[in-house]
Amino acid sequence: MSETRSKARHRRRRTTLAASVPLALTAAGVLAYGNAPGAFAADARQTASTTTATTATTAAAAAPAWAADVADGFASVNALGQNGTYGGRDGKTVTVTTLADLEKYATATEPYVIVVAAAITMNPVGKEIKVASDKTIVGQGTSGQIVGGGFFLGQGVHNVIIRNLTIRDSYQGVWNDKDNDFDGIQMDGAHHVWIDHNDLRRMADGLIDSRKDTTYVTVSWNKLSDNNKTFGIGWTENVTSALTIHHNWFRETEQRNPSTDNVAQAHLYNNYLEDVAGTSINSSYGNYSRGSTKMVLENSYFQGMKNPVQKDSTAAVVQRGNVFSGTSGRNESGGTAFDPKAYYSYTLDNAADVPALLRSGTGPRSSIGTASTTDTVSANAVAATTITVAKDGSGQYTSVQKAVDAVPAGNGSRVVIAVKPGTYRETVKVPSNKPHVTIQGTGASRNDTVIVFNNAAGTQKPDGSGTYGTSGSATVAVEADDFQARNLTINNDFDEARNQSLSGHQAVALRTAADKVFLDGVIVNGDQDTLLLDTAAKDRLGRVFVSNSYVTGNVDFIFGRATAVIDRSVITLKKRWDGSSAGYITAPSTAAGRKGILINRSTVNGDVSAGTFYLGRPWHAGGDASLDPQTTVRESTLSAAVRSAPWTDMGGFSWKDDRFAEYKNTGPGSGSASGDRPHLTDSQAADQEVADWLGDWTPTAG
Repeated sequence: MSETRSKARHRRRRTTLAASVPLALTAAGVLAYGNAPGAFAADARQTASTTTATTATTAAAAAPAWAADVADGFASVNALGQNGTYGGRDGKTVTVTTLADLEKYATATEPYVIVVAAAITMNPVGKEIKVASDKTIVGQGTSGQIVGGGFFLGQGVHNVIIRNLTIRDSYQGVWNDKDNDFDGIQMDGAHHVWIDHNDLRRMADGLIDSRKDTTYVTVSWNKLSDNNKTFGIGWTENVTSALTIHHNWFRETEQRNPSTDNVAQAHLYNNYLEDVAGTSINSSYGNYSRGSTKMVLENSYFQGMKNPVQKDSTAAVVQRGNVFSGTSGRNESGGTAFDPKAYYSYTLDNAADVPALLRSGTGPRSSIGTASTTDTVSANAVAATTITVAKDGSGQYTSVQKAVDAVPAGNGSRVVIAVKPGTYRETVKVPSNKPHVTIQGTGASRNDTVIVFNNAAGTQKPDGSGTYGTSGSATVAVEADDFQARNLTINNDFDEARNQSLSGHQAVALRTAADKVFLDGVIVNGDQDTLLLDTAAKDRLGRVFVSNSYVTGNVDFIFGRATAVIDRSVITLKKRWDGSSAGYITAPSTAAGRKGILINRSTVNGDVSAGTFYLGRPWHAGGDASLDPQTTVRESTLSAAVRSAPWTDMGGFSWKDDRFAEYKNTGPGSGSASGDRPHLTDSQAADQEVADWLGDWTPTAG
């Protein structure tokens, strides 16, 4: 797509838009869990090489797609010789149904992904399995349960993931039990641990105890309930620990919600603390910053809690954006803490949305439990096939395109192309007759796996048949429905400065022309025309959901006619090839009667000059006056780079005749409603939520 367009003009009646006030987005929030695990996806073709024990099955195939998920928060930080937290991803996958097998694999020295496929009762009661490093322990759907005990992570144990489990019922009938130390998860000096999407309740001591300098821990999307001493952190004189605690539902828990003692960096956000009125369990306190703790507490919701936030005189609590409903007693803040974004990126949900979001989103999820062909519990279940790509020859293929070529035409089930870390300089095309394909990087970070090429619109094709054109320049082109990509970088590194003589500098990193495209945890990097979100034809629907991702560029770098959502992501603005700051984020070419581009709860930033970038302009491709381009930017944080009049004309078409609006944005680049800056009303915003864009499609990792 070029910067200039034909001078064809059109005029339509302009819709009047007014200033806005807050609106909850519960429906949108439920769609995104962050690093959500998908279906089990062991390679069906390798079942013949598996070794089957009496009650456990092991798979030598590549780890399933969900097992490549990596932690966010402090557990994602590279430190102490550990690069992020990815658990047993590099080891075999085993399915267990007995205590003996669970303990055998959890305590082994080699890495394992351990799938718990039944309720396993601890014997004796209160038993805590001593988990070794490099393990993922995950429940199969909602059937994975640990009853009457839990897990212990000792000094130096690291790189452990505990997910999708119910851990319950070591309670011995004494509410303030001083005799039994029966925890759900206890960590004494461990590091790099991710505790995610579990249901923990009714233990004789703590649901979670993080003790003795345990650090680089993330606790996310858990339900913690019906307990006295819920989540204790500390038991140390050293002030070194770093923990992230986000999107957890504390319900009917008396104390330690959590209690953080001598924690150097405690980042708590989007948690829901609920004390239900009229029950026998009454809260003593909520979030407690003790000793020399430095706590940042953001956008959490406290319902009916006594002493919802308290601090020692030596501790710090920095509060931002929290909601307190029916609370009483101490609610304290003060001191200086730290900036979490200096350690990792994250996106906040609105505090008002947190109760509904967490009621539906915390705890184990059934979607994780599609059995593989090696699963002893459900051997006849349909499995996804995994194809492994590795530059060093250790996979089935050395290029991503060769793996795509190996997918049979008309495939009826998910094929996961697991790409090992490395830089793959190639172009990739997923044709329309190969649906249900996932391309997944298996590194600890989305930076570890890179697909890159440098074609531009004006680049000559090798066969001499002409130039590629804008759409043909894409490094990765997706024309198949139900495509997914995650945990990787897609890049177009065309060098504009060295190719000034070339006509056509548009250089697409990723082009989609399909329906139900899910991009989760990816980086899409380029300059002009980075991300082309298209449809198979003008009259065809093409929905795209981009979550927890980064998109970078400078000119029209999110563009096309797709019905597209950019959700909880970071849009990074780049300077032009000559060092100047000027550009446009979106250029929608939406067909009349369809939804265009929605940027929701995201962040716009970048090292560019203030007031130099437009949020968007209308692209009437080919001068087509029947198009009705749309961009809505809502509840997002805008840097000072955004112009005070954020929309502009294009190719002779006025943006005021199309659909461009904002709703409840914040940051130095946001502004009040005006004739040059329309805002949605509440009623208009209610029809422009994520669910309105996606319709009957709920993106689910697979």
